[in-house]
Amino acid sequence: MTAKKAVVLLSGGLDSATVLAMARAEGYECYALGFDYGQRHRAELLAARRVAADLGATEHKVVELDLRAIGGSALTDDSIAVPEEETGGIPVTYVPARNTVFLSIALGWAEVLGAQDIFVGVNAVDYSGYPDCRPEYIAAFEKMANLATRAGVEGRRLHIRTPLMHMSKAEIVRVGSGLGVDYSLTVSCYQAQADGAACGRCDSCRLRAAGFIEAGLADPTVYAGG
Repeated sequence: MTAKKAVVLLSGGLDSATVLAMARAEGYECYALGFDYGQRHRAELLAARRVAADLGATEHKVVELDLRAIGGSALTDDSIAVPEEETGGIPVTYVPARNTVFLSIALGWAEVLGAQDIFVGVNAVDYSGYPDCRPEYIAAFEKMANLATRAGVEGRRLHIRTPLMHMSKAEIVRVGSGLGVDYSLTVSCYQAQADGAACGRCDSCRLRAAGFIEAGLADPTVYAGG
């Protein structure tokens, strides 16, 4: 009997690695999808390759995009500094329309593969306040996906799966550890060095470190200068 297929958005960070492990645990044949979009923290691309291999993804595809062409984010514009202190509102690390672009491409690949499930590691608990990580956004995208695709129109309903949406970072770490995720392979830092060493100061680093502390588990993150 052929395994059910799923497209899993895989950035190379802690959350997406956990989602890949969760999808595999549910019995999915996983097709990991990442993006080389001009991000400052390009070390995550190598991390994603390591994670996909370690967790048994059937295929790992990296699509090249040039979001630097529009900029507007500290992750795609070197003239905008990555904040190293907590800020109010939506931070400058928000990349305009990123999840909409990523999910749209995932949707296309899912149709080609005959997959009805797309997994993405968005979270609305321990997160940076990005508008495209909220449950209402995911619900709206799923509705659009089923209106805009042949699969949806012909009754093969597509689902956007967000298993981490209501989990704290500590809960995510515990679940992933229980599924055998090797977090030393992952890179979360917004300004990671080429070898993946983390700054330890950006928003993503702070959330990650706090998650391991709260979970009571050793943090395998390698920090620059450490």
